[in-house]
Amino acid sequence: MRPTGASEDLTALPDLLRDWLPGRRWFAEKGRPLTGVAVASRHPLPAAEGVTVLEVLVLAVSFADGPDRHYQLLLARAPHAPAGAAPIGDHDGQVLYDGLHDPAVTALLLRLIAEGATVGDLSFVPEPGAVLPLTETGRVVDAEQSNTSVRWGERSILKVYRRLSPGLNPDLELHRALRAAGSTSVAALQGGIEGVLDGEPATVALLQEFAAGSHDGWERATAAVRDRTDFTGDARALGEALADVHVALRAELGTSETDPRELAAHWTRRCTEVAEQVPVLAPHVPAIRAVYDEVAALGAPVVVQRVHGDLHLGQTLRRPDGRWLVIDFEGEPAASPEERRAPDSAVRDVVGMLFSFDYAAFHHLLTRSDTPGAGLGSDTTEARLAHDWSAANRDAFCAGYAARAGEDPRAHAALLRAYELDKAVYQVLYETRSRPTWLPIPLTAIARGTA
Repeated sequence: MRPTGASEDLTALPDLLRDWLPGRRWFAEKGRPLTGVAVASRHPLPAAEGVTVLEVLVLAVSFADGPDRHYQLLLARAPHAPAGAAPIGDHDGQVLYDGLHDPAVTALLLRLIAEGATVGDLSFVPEPGAVLPLTETGRVVDAEQSNTSVRWGERSILKVYRRLSPGLNPDLELHRALRAAGSTSVAALQGGIEGVLDGEPATVALLQEFAAGSHDGWERATAAVRDRTDFTGDARALGEALADVHVALRAELGTSETDPRELAAHWTRRCTEVAEQVPVLAPHVPAIRAVYDEVAALGAPVVVQRVHGDLHLGQTLRRPDGRWLVIDFEGEPAASPEERRAPDSAVRDVVGMLFSFDYAAFHHLLTRSDTPGAGLGSDTTEARLAHDWSAANRDAFCAGYAARAGEDPRAHAALLRAYELDKAVYQVLYETRSRPTWLPIPLTAIARGTA
């Protein structure tokens, strides 16, 4: 596969990108003092229709308050930018723009995956038996933020990772393992694009089945709360879907063990650090640490495996036939690549979903002037209904999980309680920084977990 010629001169590009990057929705460093942008690597691609030059660039973005981050840009140069593509600037009388907004460019990417092409350090890898929609037109999905997704009708969606890290992205790694295990609780993997960063393999993009007609789990759950309709059937099916994922990951990638004292020490460090930043947590620290100490005293090792790592209702889709899919296996956004790939107890994912039921039940009370956040623990009718809704769906979820996994997470009470408190501590910091009006939800969970 012969690439296009690289653009002759990129000396002006870093200055253009320094102004352009902060305005992108997928640029995750908004608010940080950006000091510079450098082109760390360039990967010319074959010509796409109407495009003069096409390259995959890895950008090293520098900041005054921390280490560089690497971002990916599919840089296209053409006489005119297509509709919807925000121009980066001009070069030799032509326009530089983000090629993912050009259907001709995304058609090329899909074709390269279908062909299993190799272009320089980039490998376009189709999954065996995948049939790709080469005759359809790819369109950028507007809702995407931290990455950019391109959808081809009702059949395929390509997730292009904007911020890159060395090592195989767990999203692609775990989808491959789940496909090998035959799991039907994830959208079918169709292919990927892989490259190199700092001398290590790096994941550029993931292509998978588009779950046509599916409903977002968060939207479906909050609608049930709003309309006071039953959600326990969905909650039970969600538990079964997560258990299916966990069973499949164990089968393909195995398990190991960890010392419960190490888990407790990790949670304690996090709790101490957050309490120093969020004084409202400080009065709860002794009771939280007492729960962590219960886990440290368990004696027996804790079984760990590969997990989702950032599970909540927004990471699920309900198919029209009632089956649920688990999506987005990238892991916790604030975690390092090593932390995202590290094995953990399956309880971590269970707790992520249980916590999400709390959020679905209570968040609407925080947006109404007649029900202030302090009332989450009150005895008002609205608060009681929210508590009852969350409790019923937590139980249904755990019952569904137990039916598929053969083990009820509620049987490990100390571990479940400790993981839920650690999640609440994390959310206290997140809500304080991002959504202060939602802070009562994790604080209420802490009060419940230490009672």
